[in-house]
Amino acid sequence: MIARLRSLPRSWTILVPVLAVVLLALTWGRDLPGVIVGLVTVVLAGSVLAAVHHAEVVAHRVGEPFGSLVLAIAVTIIEVALVVTLMADGGDKSSTLARDTVFAAVMITCNGVVGISLLVASLRHGTAVFNPEGTGAALATVATLATLSLVLPTFTTSKPGPEFSTVQLTFAALSSLVLYALFVATQTVRHRDYFLPLTRQGEVITAEDHAQPPSARTAWTSLGLLGLALIGVVGLAKGVSPTIESGVAAAGLHQAVVGVIIALLVLLPETIAALRAARRDRVQTSLNLALGSAMASIGLTIPAVALASVWLSGPLVLGLGSTHMLLLALTVVVGSLTVVPGRATPLQGGVHLVLFAAYLELAINP
Repeated sequence: MIARLRSLPRSWTILVPVLAVVLLALTWGRDLPGVIVGLVTVVLAGSVLAAVHHAEVVAHRVGEPFGSLVLAIAVTIIEVALVVTLMADGGDKSSTLARDTVFAAVMITCNGVVGISLLVASLRHGTAVFNPEGTGAALATVATLATLSLVLPTFTTSKPGPEFSTVQLTFAALSSLVLYALFVATQTVRHRDYFLPLTRQGEVITAEDHAQPPSARTAWTSLGLLGLALIGVVGLAKGVSPTIESGVAAAGLHQAVVGVIIALLVLLPETIAALRAARRDRVQTSLNLALGSAMASIGLTIPAVALASVWLSGPLVLGLGSTHMLLLALTVVVGSLTVVPGRATPLQGGVHLVLFAAYLELAINP
């Protein structure tokens, strides 16, 4: 009986991803009644928790910063597939979908996830300690990618409106891929120590000594289940998106709120994983997840939609409006000031969370 109770959590994390994929196959492309929407929401929440569990298993096996990279890339690849699918279905009305999704991911990760991680770690441990060299490099890459992909289209003159010409879009896509690949090489090979958690004395934690890492077989199993869970999260989020859209329209809210809600759902696994790392005083892991997700979202989404624009009809609007550009600039400035000391108090966490709240408020009341 005791053995069964101990195996229950593990069985639950195995069954829920499979159930999510089965439910996704049964509901894909159909109008869902209220009861089914409720069931989908419950399974969606379970898939998020299962994804976090399996991501932590893989991360424990491969170590940092590879563990953070696995979750960030896995979530982003599936998120990109969701964006391209919605753009293909939406026609002209989805012309700003890629821009809204990418910007929402940047604001959620760089302010929401960073803010709550710094706040939790500093309240629990006095101050949040991290490596400014690695975190600063990540923030600089995010800022460059965001500016090249989301700010420049507003000011270029080759095409009317906040759009890139074909040559400009190709340059932005290639630049995004090159910068992201260069960052991954820096994070995992040449300067890996910059992205490892630090002790209170500023020493790099090269390995966790509180538990033995899982076996290779267990890690591969968790990697496969992580993929299933993330497919379930994104696919089921798309399934409930019509209900979300109807609710947003009925409430008289701006259409961009739909993108914010979907982005929040998709980024839940990384958010929960970052919070758990912050509670364990592994703030660098939290920042790797947050900034790595923002970077992956831009670095993979922009090239994907650039390629998809070849066969998709309708314009591709990437340029941000003045309000969002101001929020992005403030995020970069505040993020830089947060990163430089290498440690943060609850004040820095609170500042980032206020910026995130401002973004949400302006999404509701533009």
